[in-house]
Formats: sequence, C-alpha cells, structure tokens
Amino acid sequence: MKTDNDQEALDYHRAPAPGKIAVETTKSMISQHDLSLAYTPGVAAVSRAIVADADSIWDYTSRGNLVAVITNGSAVLGLGNIGPGAAKPVMEGKAALFKTFANIDVFDLEIDETDPEKFVAAVAALAPTFGGIDLEDIKSPECFEIEQRLSAAVDIPVFHDDQHGTSICVAAAVRNGLRLAGKRLQDVSLVCSGAGAAAMACLDLLVSMGLNPERVIVTDLDGVLYQGRNGPDDHLKQRYLRDTGLRTVHEAMAGADVFLGVSGPRVINAGDVKKMAPRPLILALANPEPEIRPEIAHAARADVLMATGRSDYPNQVNNVLCFPFLFRGALDVGATTINQAMKVACVEALADLALEETSESVRTAYSGQVFRFGPDYLLPKPFDHRLISRVAVGVARAAMDSGVARRPIQDLALYRRRLEDMRFRSSTLMRPVFDLVRQYPRRVMFAEGGSARVLQAVQVVVEEDICRPVLAGHRDAIANKIAEIGLRHEPERDFDIVDFDANPDFDPDLETLESLLVPDEVP
Repeated sequence: MKTDNDQEALDYHRAPAPGKIAVETTKSMISQHDLSLAYTPGVAAVSRAIVADADSIWDYTSRGNLVAVITNGSAVLGLGNIGPGAAKPVMEGKAALFKTFANIDVFDLEIDETDPEKFVAAVAALAPTFGGIDLEDIKSPECFEIEQRLSAAVDIPVFHDDQHGTSICVAAAVRNGLRLAGKRLQDVSLVCSGAGAAAMACLDLLVSMGLNPERVIVTDLDGVLYQGRNGPDDHLKQRYLRDTGLRTVHEAMAGADVFLGVSGPRVINAGDVKKMAPRPLILALANPEPEIRPEIAHAARADVLMATGRSDYPNQVNNVLCFPFLFRGALDVGATTINQAMKVACVEALADLALEETSESVRTAYSGQVFRFGPDYLLPKPFDHRLISRVAVGVARAAMDSGVARRPIQDLALYRRRLEDMRFRSSTLMRPVFDLVRQYPRRVMFAEGGSARVLQAVQVVVEEDICRPVLAGHRDAIANKIAEIGLRHEPERDFDIVDFDANPDFDPDLETLESLLVPDEVP
C-alpha cells in the first residue's frame, strides 16, 4: 500500500522532468564560432595536445571534476538485490548530493553484471572518462574483491562508500563520544554486531587510529567470531577471529565501552546496555530499525551516549557528511587513490568541526536550532557550509603529504577561500572587501552585545579577522550568553566590552564613543 510520502516521492521524481540530474554545458554555445571551438575543427587541437601530453587532459576536459557513481544493484539500501534498473534513482540521488554539497559532476552508471571479474573489467575500461569512482550498493563479499581489483587496475581514486564513507563517519562519532566519556581509543573494548563490508571497514579504520584489535569482539548471525570457527566467509574475517570463550553478542557486552551495530534490528536489549562499562557509547546503525532504540538504551541507564543511522534521532551517522567533500579534496589535487591518511584526515575534520559552535547555515536549515557539542551533538550537520573547506582541505593536505597528489596545491589558504566561495556566491563579492578591511583594522562597536545573534556574528568577525569588535552590554550577561550557546571567543582576548552600567560616570556622547573606537593613528 502506498503512503502519502510514497506518492509525494513518486511525483517528485516524475515532474517537471523525470529523474534528478541533467547535463549542462559550461561554455558559450550561441554562435558558429563557438561551435567551431567546441567541436570541429577546434577540438582537434585539444585532442592533439592530450596526445602530446597525457596529463593535459586535466586542463582541457571535465575529467578532473567528474565522478562515476557505479552499482550493479545487488545490495541497495534496505531493498536488497533489486538490480541495476531499480537502483538508478538511488544513484541519481547520490549524484545530486555530490553536486549540491561539493559541486562535483557525476555520471551514474548501472551495470548489469554480478561477476566481479567482468564488473571490474567493464569499469576499468571506462576509467579514462573520470577523475574518481564511487562504488555503491554492491553486496558483500564481492564488494571487497571489486574494490581491491579495481583500485589496482586504475590510477584514480576508487571508493566504496558503503564501506569507507560509513567507517569515516563512525570513526568521527567514536572519537567525539570518547572525548565526552573521558576515554582513550587505545584503552576501550568494543563489540561489533555485523561482519560485512561496512563493519570490516569501520574496524580497520579505528584500528589504524589506535584501537587495540585484541580488545575487539565481532559477532555475526552465527555468533562471536572465535578462533577455530569455520563459517563460509570466515577467511575474510580472519583478522578479527579471537581466542575467546564468548559465543553470543549478549555475553560479549559485559564491560564493553563501545557497541557498534552494523547488522540488523533489535540485536541487543536493555539488559545488555546495563552490563556495559561506565559512560558507554552505542552506535546502532541498522536502518530503519536500529540494533536498539535510543529510548530503550537511555531508559536502561542515564550515562549512555547514543548514535543511530536515522534522521529522527540525535547523532545521525550519515555518509553525506564525508563523501562529497572527501572527493572534492581528492579531485582538486589529482589524487591517484584515497588512502588511509586521507580517510583519517576526514575523520579529524568532522570530529573537530562538531566541537565548534553551529553556523548560520545550520541554524537556517534546522529552524533556528542551536546545536552544541555534547551527548546529542557528536557530529556536524550535513548543511554546515564549513564542511567543504574543513574536510576537503584536510584531505588535500593528507594526499600531498602521503605522496598521492598529481597536482599539489601550493597555497592551501587560498584553496580554502575558493572552497568557501563555491558554497556562497555572495562571499565571492565580499572577499575583496574583507581583504581590504584586514589591511586597515578598525574597532567596530556592536549594540546589544548580549544578543545571541550579535554574538554569533561577532564570532564570524573574529574568525575572519575583519575588525576588533567592541560589545555594548552587561559583562555578565554577555559571558552567560556565550556559555549558553557554546561560542569560543572570549572577552579581552577576542573583543572588548563597554559595560555602561558598570561605569555610572560614563558619558555615551559622540566624542567619548569615538575615543573607544578610533585608534590614535589611522593609516
């Protein structure tokens, strides 16, 4: 039976034009001269240039900003093996996210092939078209072989988002959850429910960041992965087979610091949560029904930290936080692969951004809500416009430092500003104004210094180094409001306060205000 939401989704995809993506030209095509440059005879000069210098393809074609989103439809969302045709709207959705969040162009390719060898051959043959390949919704264990073989066959990044996009967001949530819990990654014990592609990628990334693999217990449908077990795919899970007498996830939960669920619904219960270590972190990522509902976990104990894969609970682990921006950085330096250093850089950028106050773009997208780092805010929101600059710059730097960048960026500060301009056209107009203002710093007074909106604006002014703010208002009220909304700027260090009430002899006439705001020497 169709729901109202189902019908709305069908209408959304049908009109005004079928689907969610289209191809647009980037050059003028309004005259005969334009056509002579775009196609014959002018285009021949470009082809000859690429024959002479293969690397010039990045200068003369769209390859450097073009990603292939590819699937065979064998493991789509919660729909299973629905085939390549039915997977196309999902791939178009992925393409739309790439374009919306990182201005990356995408061709979605649905390949009717389940044999890994033939699939890899087909994709590798198409690789000269693209700057990167994003593999989607391919079932396990074939996805492991496909990614490994394809990465070896081509000289552009190959990224299986179901594995690595999930692992990056999980690692960022774990890092921040442990920050709140006052624990170190190398000291914690972790129970993982699920041993598929996403689970293995999550564990591998966390281990590379310091998690002790000997303190990890993995379970699947047959129970704990233990030494001597001979399941059908246990050779793929060999690195997580443990010498233990534990046999069920319920047994393994006793004393665990972290539970990672990438499996199925209702795998653990309230009793399992009660057995965990103090201030436990639970990531229940199965969709639509998680391994345990947050309300059940919180009812079991008050100190639990919780994340899910759902948007209707706090701390959604959502791959859109990373993959557009990860590819943005990789494409912009011409990376030949996406390596572990680039993934870790992405984790660190996501985790650190959540420690900061939320941006105006987030408050607008979420009806004025103010989010602050804590139990209900472990990860930044997808609409935070700072994601593109923080993540892409970190990834680009890691690619260069690890030696996989074809086209290193010389000025990362300039690159960051260009990324910020990409998200907001208004910043392109204002950037020269800000640069000029920085050359001649001024003191600017802000009325109503205790207002949340004013303080949020002042935070931006401080970060951009636009001026020295002077806030008019009650000192205590300003300090309390800064603490309430979780801003990072401090009086005296970042701005000054004029507290009229604290100085009854203060005369707020023009000359007195001018003495506060105008320096003795004006350049």
